[in-house]
Amino acid sequence: MDQVTQATVTSGYQTGFGNGFETEALPGALPVGQNSPQRCAYGLYAEQLSGSPFTAPKAANQRSWLYRIRPTVASWGDFRPLDLPLWRTAPGGDPLLPPSPLRWDPIPLPDQAQDFVQGVRSITTAGDAGSGTGIAAHVYLATQSMADAYFYNADAEMLFVPQLGSLRLRTEFGVIDIAPAEIAVIPRGVKFLVELATGPARGYLLENYGSPLCLPERGPIGANCLANPRDFLTPVAAYEDRDAPCRLIVKWGGAFWQAEIGHSPLDVVAWHGNYAPYKYDLRRFSPVGPVLFDHADPSIFTVLTSASETPGTANVDCVIFPERWMVAEHTFRPPWYHMNIMSEFMGLIYGAYDAKPQGFVPGGISLHNTMLPHGPDREAFEGASNADLKPHKLAGTMAFMFETRFPQRVTSYAAALPQLQPSYRNYGATLAKHFNPARA
Repeated sequence: MDQVTQATVTSGYQTGFGNGFETEALPGALPVGQNSPQRCAYGLYAEQLSGSPFTAPKAANQRSWLYRIRPTVASWGDFRPLDLPLWRTAPGGDPLLPPSPLRWDPIPLPDQAQDFVQGVRSITTAGDAGSGTGIAAHVYLATQSMADAYFYNADAEMLFVPQLGSLRLRTEFGVIDIAPAEIAVIPRGVKFLVELATGPARGYLLENYGSPLCLPERGPIGANCLANPRDFLTPVAAYEDRDAPCRLIVKWGGAFWQAEIGHSPLDVVAWHGNYAPYKYDLRRFSPVGPVLFDHADPSIFTVLTSASETPGTANVDCVIFPERWMVAEHTFRPPWYHMNIMSEFMGLIYGAYDAKPQGFVPGGISLHNTMLPHGPDREAFEGASNADLKPHKLAGTMAFMFETRFPQRVTSYAAALPQLQPSYRNYGATLAKHFNPARA
């Protein structure tokens, strides 16, 4: 049989974050009242995918039951190494660059054909994947869809941030379509392939080695605003019943392996649980901020967070800087000058970033590492210091930040890129001296 069900080419979603979902592509495929009956409907196999230890507390326990045409073990073959030298895993062994702010212009799309897996380029690594801590921050540069190839990451959860072009993520849980200003998260161990929906694609990719991303605590903000759970979308079941030569690519232990298999592994007909991929539209984020004076910490813009064992200190935060009104009185409104225990990897999806109106462009990257000084450039400082402080809207902008407690090591690939801006490390030297002891 060589057939792909119609369900795999249409998208459908369930709403909510971290819910106990259930969905079936064929009526009655989900068992009632138990997870692993003696015989599953339609001759399916029951398989559990666990994203946490079995004995994790209820609030942190993540697992889903999948009812599939073949269990994953039937998709196993003779694995051989796959060489992807530009996709790196922490701890990186590359030499450290001098302690300076760093910024890159957009990395251009290549002329040659390469799919998503071939097109991942590591920019930084942090922590240690083997100990379940830290991250890696990448860009992806894809010019063709994955064909007869499927991938899963045993090392990390993956967060996609498209910047150019739309993606279709065909996962074993269902189909997710994302475009710039949307994000998607694929949990570790989930098999998928990436198709290009609108031509060549560029974007950012986070590998999270730590605890799974979740919604941050809102504290005094209360029950509403920031990212609301109802705006997260999880796919409905869609399966491939396809017998044909395919490749299964696995990232495990920082290395890549591939095996020839004879069928599609995206054969889950029904599933239920709370461990599943999802998407979110960043334009639905409801920002909060100061309404009288001063500039709040960027943590108020946290969309998702991965907690560490230290309370209040994230393994990684995913933060955005979206459209919003600026109304604070007698206040320097852009981000202030600071040095931070956290390290900050930033990207710009579209528009302009208020603290760096020149040089930081869509598709670009900046890195401000642990305890290194950074802040607005001269143009932003002078403009904000002398602006007429009427309410105004920062419109048509979307930037993001991966902020982690670990120092980020720049890869040799990123350090050698011609897009690395040599003058950026000294941008602070252009700030003028305004000190006058005779004037308060």
